[in-house]
Amino acid sequence: MRNILIIGAGRSATSLIKYLLDKSEAEELFITIGDISIQNAQKFTSDHPNARGILLDVFNDPQRREAVENSDIVISMLPARFHIEVARDCIEFGKHLVTASYISDQMQMLHPKAKAKGLVFMNEIGLDPGIDHMSAMQVIDRIRAQGGKMLLFESFTGGLIAPESDNNLWNYKFTWNPRNVVLAGQGGAAEFIQEAKFKYIPYHRLFRRTEFIDIEGHGKFEVYANRNSLKYQSVYGLKDILTLYRGTIRRVGFSKAWNMFVQLGMTDDSYIMPDSENLSYRAFVNAFLPYSPTDTVELKLRHNLKIEQDDLMWEKLEELDIFNPDKFIGIKDATPAMALQKILEDKWTLDKKDKDMIVMYHKFGYELNGKKHQIDSNMVLVGEDQTYTSMAKTVGLPVAIAALKILNEEITTPGVQLPINKEVYEPILKELEDFGIIFKEKETMYLGYNPDNIVG
Repeated sequence: MRNILIIGAGRSATSLIKYLLDKSEAEELFITIGDISIQNAQKFTSDHPNARGILLDVFNDPQRREAVENSDIVISMLPARFHIEVARDCIEFGKHLVTASYISDQMQMLHPKAKAKGLVFMNEIGLDPGIDHMSAMQVIDRIRAQGGKMLLFESFTGGLIAPESDNNLWNYKFTWNPRNVVLAGQGGAAEFIQEAKFKYIPYHRLFRRTEFIDIEGHGKFEVYANRNSLKYQSVYGLKDILTLYRGTIRRVGFSKAWNMFVQLGMTDDSYIMPDSENLSYRAFVNAFLPYSPTDTVELKLRHNLKIEQDDLMWEKLEELDIFNPDKFIGIKDATPAMALQKILEDKWTLDKKDKDMIVMYHKFGYELNGKKHQIDSNMVLVGEDQTYTSMAKTVGLPVAIAALKILNEEITTPGVQLPINKEVYEPILKELEDFGIIFKEKETMYLGYNPDNIVG
């Protein structure tokens, strides 16, 4: 039997584990699932003869090192900042490694050692990053093979609520880590290129500089810019491209409403609020508003945000029960962002019967034989249930497929890498189609960058 070690048994690991268990007999695999919670580790094994769950604390050096040493390949589903200790063990014991996270500077420094040992350290092989890389490079490589020159590349991804489960005014629920949603866009200006002009959007303007996209059969969405699109010039070989823009997809109207929290300062994660555990929702809101001995919290907020009582923005705030004096944050030493997350989780947590939805959209503009062309490509996937969500499928399945292909020596290029080579993306994208992860392409008239889609 060949031993696969999976570290981290969170929500995104469900489809990953199921895939490997389903393949375990034919491929002679034994899967060890390690987690800080032994209950989490064991619940996914379902008493399967080719799997076991173990207690694994990534900060317990002997425990972690023993688990890595006894494996043939390691899949780390830990938060990105914890991969590095696992990666160093993999170098020491000569084990391949797969993660869904962005390549950190620390991880990149291991490239010479991994390459020298013939080890594949595959990163960024989840959804975004991951499927976005592979689906984009497949089309870009095809255009180049025809002799085309890339002029424009736009790419957007969103984890959303499926239409049949969309029952709030925000048209949104948490389908992924809520903290990442609350902190989205922070840590630097969004940088991108439009028509050969470099563009920058500071955080306080990010959610008012949105654009519209239309996806056939699914309607209109809005997108806001991701932090740094410029790095993909070198990653995708797009040095001379005129437009390069990556962003996040939301339903129309979400960003304008979210901007209320940004402008008030509720998404700040640097300040600890005094006595936060005893702070009511109403008192939390009032903390960001001027003092008045006569005006209510509601009146002060409407005046501060310049919204009327019959405005949809106001209805969205009321729907969150954000003015309730009898609900409490209940978190010691909470930052405003942590408190806001608590309030939103009350309303935006998925119900048992809810289904999530992944939407990915690419636009490619290129010149071939003196003519300009455009390809629109999209992928929409709705989850099955609360266990096998579309997020778990699109994150976990590429990881699982890549791990098995590395074990089977179908992916052999050594070193720290992301999935932008044909050796990786062609077979993985092909197999993902069996799970409904299919891109639909449409040739359209080349329009270049369309400024009419800009809001703000």
